[in-house]
Amino acid sequence: MTRTLLICGTILAGGASAAFAADCEVQLRSADTHPDGYPTVEAVRWLGTQLKERSQGRICVEVFPASALGEEKDAIEQTQFGVIDMVRASFGPFNNLVPETQIVSLPYIFRSADHMHKVMDGPIGDQIAEGFAKHDLVVLGYYDGGARSFYNSQKPIKEVADLKGMKFRVMQSDVFVDMMSALGANATPMPYGEVYSSIQTGVIDGAENNQPSYDTSGHAEVAKYYTLDEHLIMPEVLAVSKLSWEKLSPEDQALLKEVGQESVPVMRDLWNKKVAESEAAVVKAGAEITRDIDKQPFIDAMAPVYEKYVATPEAKDLVAKIQATE
Repeated sequence: MTRTLLICGTILAGGASAAFAADCEVQLRSADTHPDGYPTVEAVRWLGTQLKERSQGRICVEVFPASALGEEKDAIEQTQFGVIDMVRASFGPFNNLVPETQIVSLPYIFRSADHMHKVMDGPIGDQIAEGFAKHDLVVLGYYDGGARSFYNSQKPIKEVADLKGMKFRVMQSDVFVDMMSALGANATPMPYGEVYSSIQTGVIDGAENNQPSYDTSGHAEVAKYYTLDEHLIMPEVLAVSKLSWEKLSPEDQALLKEVGQESVPVMRDLWNKKVAESEAAVVKAGAEITRDIDKQPFIDAMAPVYEKYVATPEAKDLVAKIQATE
């Protein structure tokens, strides 16, 4: 079963894939917004290697990093329509599509990365996968988007009071704006590319992100105070188009699901190594990392945010299940 897919706006990539697919009975194209070498990209490449070996060369996966098949929102839509076979994406773009993803995107919903993994790898993850299935996406596994924390140019953040009146760049998300307001800070939504100069010129005091982004963006150069409050520990999804999935035999579906699950710990291990490398790099460059803070006052401050966004019985039940997961 040879399949040729038309990828809008990617003629060169499509041509390269045609040659690649010639050796395979089934060719799957996978989209990622992250650059070559990023943990998610390498994990899906690992998946492709395993899939080709275990299928005796019948099934191949080619990964297109750096938004080669479109930005995340476009790649998701193309995967839903079967134009792209697979996509690795963050949960943010799904918040209005799959309601359950908004709950796991709430501040401090997860106590740690380990807690997030246990939640997403268990029955709750299966429940959320059902939400994706309603929108023509079959979940293969949940990757790790890292823990987002605050950093700024002014002072170490050790308690909620330290945030009062400070200006922080946030993603263009109502949840994030409300989170900052609840903490007594001022949210400034702006494009990611403007953060460095805005901190440098004093337009904002800081921003929030995971450690690899803090490192690779150069933000550590202008905002040396980084606090590991981990207000958002974001899962990501690796999913296959339902249309592509249904073209596979039951045996190949089982194999793809199996290898997809096996790629999860591979990705998480790569991510942990990336975090360690980035932390060492920013510390060497002069960044100060504040680790030991009491998170409970930060969590308590989120009461109005949860009241606003956890309004239905279903949402309240899901939050309770997440919080009860040990």
